[in-house]
Amino acid sequence: MTDFAVSLAAVSMIFETAGGSVHALDDITIDVRDGEFISLIGPSGCGKSTMLRLVGDLLVPTEGNVAVRGKTARQARLDREYGMVFQSSTLLEWRKVAANVELPLEIMGVPPEQRASRAREMLALVDLTGFEDNYPWQLSGGMQQRVSIARALAFEPSILLMDEPFGALDEMTRERMQMEVLQIQKQTGTTIIFVTHSIPEAAFLSDRVAVMSPRPGRIAEVIEIDLPKPRVFETREDPAFFAAVTKVRESLRGFEAFE
Repeated sequence: MTDFAVSLAAVSMIFETAGGSVHALDDITIDVRDGEFISLIGPSGCGKSTMLRLVGDLLVPTEGNVAVRGKTARQARLDREYGMVFQSSTLLEWRKVAANVELPLEIMGVPPEQRASRAREMLALVDLTGFEDNYPWQLSGGMQQRVSIARALAFEPSILLMDEPFGALDEMTRERMQMEVLQIQKQTGTTIIFVTHSIPEAAFLSDRVAVMSPRPGRIAEVIEIDLPKPRVFETREDPAFFAAVTKVRESLRGFEAFE
């Protein structure tokens, strides 16, 4: 068994489009430690989401190798090693909250009583006990994202892939959600790979931040975030936090496309 949850070795990705070839990623090599929280940050269009999709077996690299817990990305998907959370909650509006959380278990053929028990457990984990019978449209955006996280964790994946999950939320809700996801990771030990455009978010959440260059995306620098754990709201007022933000910002400086 590998010591790493995820390993990318000399990975490149080229898309063929009607307008020609698009070189999205070039020679990406990085290892993600078991139980680590690592963020991917970089200019718009640098391939952060593409990299996440390669790990999740939603894309196949043009060159190089992706290993998830020592397996191919495809085998890891079949073995349900990871859950995915996107910027949109992608909940089914016609299914109640509990039924949304149960969906992957239903697809797996888990008996109804076990599905219901696991859904209650996961909704308690994201502090949504009492909302089981609500529909998604009856919840706030932050609550919908918590349901999405509960659904992604329902089948106990060892890795969580998160693609700008808080990007559409207001700042206060976003900060609360950051605290929620850190608490969830503490309780579950899940490895998290997190795509973000926010420098403070990356610094606050991460053990390491992988800074990517403009397209074709490369790993420009991997920055260790030396902040004490557990991270709390007051962490954002710590001089060490501002130093971490500055370090990431300086690494990104000169990338004109960064937003």
